[in-house]
Amino acid sequence: MTPVTLERFVQEMETLKKEMAVGALRHGEYDQRLARIIGELRERKIDADREQIVSTLDELLKREVITVGVKSHIVKRLGIE
Repeated sequence: MTPVTLERFVQEMETLKKEMAVGALRHGEYDQRLARIIGELRERKIDADREQIVSTLDELLKREVITVGVKSHIVKRLGIE
């Protein structure tokens, strides 16, 4: 299986943010989609090292694409604490 690229992960997170912002997703739907994204990352792996992943998450947090809670959840679920 081909690993997920950081670019694709960022695109998926940006899409989730946009859909939430325009009201296309409810919180439960956001949670389900986030869980699927994390599951895919765990199953297929991500083509980046821990430092790159954390840096990317920090950038997404800075741009308000994700919240502190979402970042913590992703870090914990990927085991990169």
